[in-house]
Amino acid sequence: MGMDFNRKLPIPKLIKEMYPLSAEVAKVKEERDEQIRAIFRGDDKRFILIIGPCSADREDAVLDYVSRLTKVQDEVKDKIFIIPRIYTGKPRTTGEGYKGMVHQPDPQRAENMLDGIIAVRRLHTRAIEESGLVCADEMLYPENYRYLSDILSYVAIGARSVENQEHRLVASGMDIPVGMKNPTGGDYSVMLNAITAAQNPHMFIYRGWEVVSSGNPYAHAIMRGYSNKHGNNIPNYHYEDLNLIYEMYEQKQVINRSVIVDCNHANSGKQYEEQIRIAKEVLYSKRHGDNLGDFIKGLMIESYIEDGAQKIGEGIYGKSITDPCLGWAKSEKLIYELADAL
Repeated sequence: MGMDFNRKLPIPKLIKEMYPLSAEVAKVKEERDEQIRAIFRGDDKRFILIIGPCSADREDAVLDYVSRLTKVQDEVKDKIFIIPRIYTGKPRTTGEGYKGMVHQPDPQRAENMLDGIIAVRRLHTRAIEESGLVCADEMLYPENYRYLSDILSYVAIGARSVENQEHRLVASGMDIPVGMKNPTGGDYSVMLNAITAAQNPHMFIYRGWEVVSSGNPYAHAIMRGYSNKHGNNIPNYHYEDLNLIYEMYEQKQVINRSVIVDCNHANSGKQYEEQIRIAKEVLYSKRHGDNLGDFIKGLMIESYIEDGAQKIGEGIYGKSITDPCLGWAKSEKLIYELADAL
């Protein structure tokens, strides 16, 4: 019964001192962060593409994948701003299964949170150093954000976390865009309340401190589909859905009216190849909707080196061990097709 306190983990400041960012990396991040903010403000008309594995399971394959994105980014940089998706915490509906690199830097070994924190920071640092691209992660545990607060350029709040008070308040203290997903039950008002909370200042307790946040004007919606009372997947990426959320933004007078569409999860029914069709449909809506051109800021796509998914232990390099992902060949082709359509 109860909890055993195994060991006291180092505070984020100490981990940052042990594994610091170089001046060159910090400069790259500063420059690209401002470009991302400009896109959300509407000053930069490029389209954001947050793309990468469902979960970052091994450093070598993730860095290989990001290096491939770098080459494509150079060719589409005038139209698309690529943010590699490096998700190191994996929410589990039942609490069972692989919980991400922060828990298990090696999925076939026992959980080790200290090794996980160090592995996550090393991976994110190497990704920027070796690619020049800045990355996204999901804020599964708000207290852990400080271990990466100097290195992340985009944060997502998951469908199961978006109603949580601490996630909302911590998001209000970030200076980077934070995407709030609609909850699994599909109630858009929950997501919009989260956005409003994140965009406003607050006083709260965080990591044992009384803190005051300034509010985050770059908090925005992520449409990821949802499930009805029968457990059936209901997509919300269609033209009508995006118009509806735009109107709800207007009614609530949200500061920054932006939306990202997640092409997988309940939108695709986790049928990973459907992401191709969904991405193209969203771009069609962006081009033809009176209010949607500037409102739709980008897409999320789950993509890795190999198509599909595998079980832990199968050992296929670059293949997801959680949700199925779109393989590299299809992903590369899709990115070029999106650039041509913009």
